[in-house]
Amino acid sequence: MQKIDIEMIPGGASPPPIKVGAVTIEEADIAQEMQYHPADSAGTAQLKAARALVVRELLRQRAAELGLAEVSGEALEEGDAAIAALLEKELDIPDPSEEDCRRFHAAHVERFSEPTRLRVRHILLAAAPDDAEARDAGYRQGEKLLKELASSPERFTEFAMRFSACPSKEQGGELGWLAPGQTVAELDRALQHLPEGLHDRPLASRYGWHLIAIDERVEGRELPYEQVAERVRHSLREQSTRRSLRHYLLVLESEIGVEGVALDDDSANSLMQ
Repeated sequence: MQKIDIEMIPGGASPPPIKVGAVTIEEADIAQEMQYHPADSAGTAQLKAARALVVRELLRQRAAELGLAEVSGEALEEGDAAIAALLEKELDIPDPSEEDCRRFHAAHVERFSEPTRLRVRHILLAAAPDDAEARDAGYRQGEKLLKELASSPERFTEFAMRFSACPSKEQGGELGWLAPGQTVAELDRALQHLPEGLHDRPLASRYGWHLIAIDERVEGRELPYEQVAERVRHSLREQSTRRSLRHYLLVLESEIGVEGVALDDDSANSLMQ
C-alpha cells in the first residue's frame, strides 16, 4: 500500500483520511495536536502532529491486543500508562558496556566538555533585517557610541539605559554569564571568539546591532571520563532506545496498517520527548 505524506497533497485537494488499522485519526485531533509540534510552516506542523497521533494509536492498539489496558482516546492517563507498560515489555534496551562508553567519550570529547562561559553586557540598537535604512543608521550610531565608550568606558551603563532596545537595559545591559546556545545563533557564534573588553565594532543579529563588552571569560575545558561517565551512559542508552523504538514502530506500522501518512525516522522523537 502506497502511503502519502500530507505535504505532498496538491493544494486544494482534500487529504486522504489517516487510519491506523480500523481507527481514523480525525482532523480536529490533528489540529489540536499541532500546538505541540512547532515548525516553520503549518503544513510541516500538521504532518508532525499526524505522525505523533499515528504513533500513539499504533502503541495503544498493540497494548490493547496484549491485554495491558482497554484504552480509549479519552482515557489519556490510562493510555500513557498502557504505552509505558507496553514499551517496558516489548523493547529490549541493552545497557552499554564500559568499553562502549569510554569509546564514545573519546570520539565525542567536546560533547561532554565544560563550555566556555562569558560574562557579557550589551546595548541593542534595534533594526529589522529587511530595513536597510534602519540598519545603516543603527550601525553608524553604534560606531559613534563605541568611539565615546573607548574613552569613557564607565558610561556603558548610561548608554545601555538610554539607547538599548533590550529589556536588559534596566540592568545597565547586563546579560550575566552566557554559555554557547544561550543567545541568538549569529551573535552566539561571534561571542565565542571575542576577548575580554569592549568590542570595537557593532555585531549584527536579526534584531539589529549589538555593542558588546566581555567583562570576564572562562575558557572551556575537557572533562575526564570519570566525571561524565553517567552522562555518557545516558546518551548511549538514549541512542539505543531511539533505534529500537524506530524499528518497533515500523514493525507495528506493517502489521497493523497505516493509511494516509508514512512514518519516518524521526517519528519516535515525539514519543521520546
